[in-house]
Amino acid sequence: MANEITEEVWDDEDPEAELTEVAEEPLERLRITTDKRQEALRIDKFLMNRLEGATRNKLQESIELGFILVNDKIVKPNYRVRPLDTIVVYETRSPESQEVVPEDMPLNIAYEDDDIMIINKPAGMVVHPGCGNYTGTLVNGLAFYLNKEEIDLENLNRVGLVHRIDKDTTGLVAIAKKERAMANLALQFKKHTVHRRYIALVWGDVAENEGTVQVHIGRNLRFRKVMDAFPDGDYGKDAITHYKVLERFNYVTLVELRLETGRTHQIRVHMKYIGHPLFGDATYGGDRIVKGTVFNKYKQFIDNCFAILTRQALHAKELGFNHPETNEWMQFDSELPADMAEIIEKWRSYTGGMTKQLRDKLDNM
Repeated sequence: MANEITEEVWDDEDPEAELTEVAEEPLERLRITTDKRQEALRIDKFLMNRLEGATRNKLQESIELGFILVNDKIVKPNYRVRPLDTIVVYETRSPESQEVVPEDMPLNIAYEDDDIMIINKPAGMVVHPGCGNYTGTLVNGLAFYLNKEEIDLENLNRVGLVHRIDKDTTGLVAIAKKERAMANLALQFKKHTVHRRYIALVWGDVAENEGTVQVHIGRNLRFRKVMDAFPDGDYGKDAITHYKVLERFNYVTLVELRLETGRTHQIRVHMKYIGHPLFGDATYGGDRIVKGTVFNKYKQFIDNCFAILTRQALHAKELGFNHPETNEWMQFDSELPADMAEIIEKWRSYTGGMTKQLRDKLDNM
C-alpha cells in the first residue's frame, strides 16, 4: 500500500500516520529574514523560488496547516511579506523511507466484496505507516492481503484507505479495492453523506442530553503533535460533532457521537473543549481523575479502570454509505470491544449502588 492515497479523509483521528511524521520539535527546512527593503509580496509567491519542488498549492496547504510561520505566528496564504519578517518553513515529510512492506497479519474483516472491505480495527494498531511505525500497521496487512488477490502493488496508491481512525480507537474502517470505488467513497465522505456513529465514555456529567460542537480544529501552535480547538478566528478547519447522552454515571457519561466532518482527533478535541475529555485519553487530559471524590476507594476504582482500559474510551461503532458500484445503502455495526464494555459495566455497578443522597454529598465535599 503506497503512502499517498487519493482524496483521503480523516476521521477523529490522526492518525498515527500524519501526526507521527511531525516531531515534537519540527525540523526546520528553511529560515529567512527578509530584507529591510522587501516589497509587499504574497508569501506563497515569495517562497516559490526559494523552495525546491514547491508548488503554489503545496505552499498554501502548508501555510494553512501551520507548517509555515511568520514571526512565530500563523498567517493566511494571502499574507504579504513585509520588511524584516522572519519566515520559518518546517519539514512536513518524514526523513525515513515511506516504502510499505506487505506483512501477513490477521485482519478482522467484517465485510468484503469485489469493490470494498470493512475492517474492524483493534486497539493498538496503527492505521498507516509513519515515522517510527513502518511495520505492523493496517496498511502493511492490507498490502499483503490485496496482493494475494492479485491487485498490482504498483496500483495500490489509488486504492486502499478512504479514512482512518486513531491507533487506540477501535472500530470500523472502510477500504476501497478499486480505483473507481476509492474515488466514489472519497466523494461521499467529502459531501458528508457517510453515516459515522461513535461510542465514547467521557469525564463529567454532560449537562445537555444532546448537542452540537462546531469549533475549528488545527494543530496546537506550540506542540505540533497534538490538535487544539480554535473558537475564534480562521485558523484550523471547521469541524462539527453531534453528541447524545446514552447513560449517566454521575462522574462519567456514556455518549454517542456523529461526525459531519472528519478532522484529526475531532471527537477527542471537541469533547475536551466542552470540558469532557475522553476517559483514559492521555493526549487530551483524560488519563487522570477529572471528576469525582477524594476518597481512596474512589481513586482505587479509577486506577482499576485505567488498568483495564489503557487507551481512550472511543469506538467507531457504525459506518454507513452507498455502495460505490450498486449505489445500495450499506450499514455496518460492530460490538463494543471487551475493555470498553468491561469498564462501562464497572461504572454502572459502582454508581448504581450509590443513592442520590450519597452522590450529592460526595459531590459537595
